[in-house]
Amino acid sequence: MSLDCIARRQVFLGLSGAALVSLLPKTAYASRSTVGVKQLRFYNRHTGEHSQGNFWQDGHYQAETINEFNHLLRDFRQDITMPMDKRLFEYLFKLQNTLQVDKEIHVISGYRSPKTNNMLAAKSHGVAKHSYHMKGMAIDIAIPGIETKDLRDAALSLKLGGVGFYPRSGFVHIDCGPVRSWG
Repeated sequence: MSLDCIARRQVFLGLSGAALVSLLPKTAYASRSTVGVKQLRFYNRHTGEHSQGNFWQDGHYQAETINEFNHLLRDFRQDITMPMDKRLFEYLFKLQNTLQVDKEIHVISGYRSPKTNNMLAAKSHGVAKHSYHMKGMAIDIAIPGIETKDLRDAALSLKLGGVGFYPRSGFVHIDCGPVRSWG
C-alpha cells in the first residue's frame, strides 16, 4: 500500500469517527458536564438538626458542606462523626431527581459506630453485623410526602447499591455496596 493511500485511509477514518460523534445525542455530552450545582437538604429526626447546601459545584465537592453533612449524619448515640462516602450524596441527589422532588431528606440513621451497631443488632434481627452504616456508606431515610414504596422503587431503578424496604418503620435503607434488595 502506498503512503498516499495510507494517508487517504487515515483521513477517511478520522472523518468517519467525527461523523459518528456528531450523531451522538446531546445528552452524551451533558453527562460529562462539570458545570452546575448539586444540593441536598437534611433533617435528622433524632437530633432535630437541619443542614442544607451545595455539596458539589462546577466539578468539585464542597468540603465545608460535606463536613456539615457528615456531622448531621454522625452516630448521635456516641457523638462520633465519620466521613461519609461521597457516592451516598450522589445517590441521594439522583434519587431526588428521579422522584422529581427537592424536599428535605429525613434521616433515621447515617453513620453507626461498631458499638452502636452491635447494640442495635442485639435488639433487632434487621441490623446487619457488618453494616455499611459502619463504613459511612449507608443511610436510612424518608421523604415527607413520598410513599415509602415509591422511594424504594425509585432507589431500585437507579441500580446504584443496596436498597432495604422497611414499610412498618417508615423508611428505606440505601447504601453504596453491591446492587441488591431486601424487605
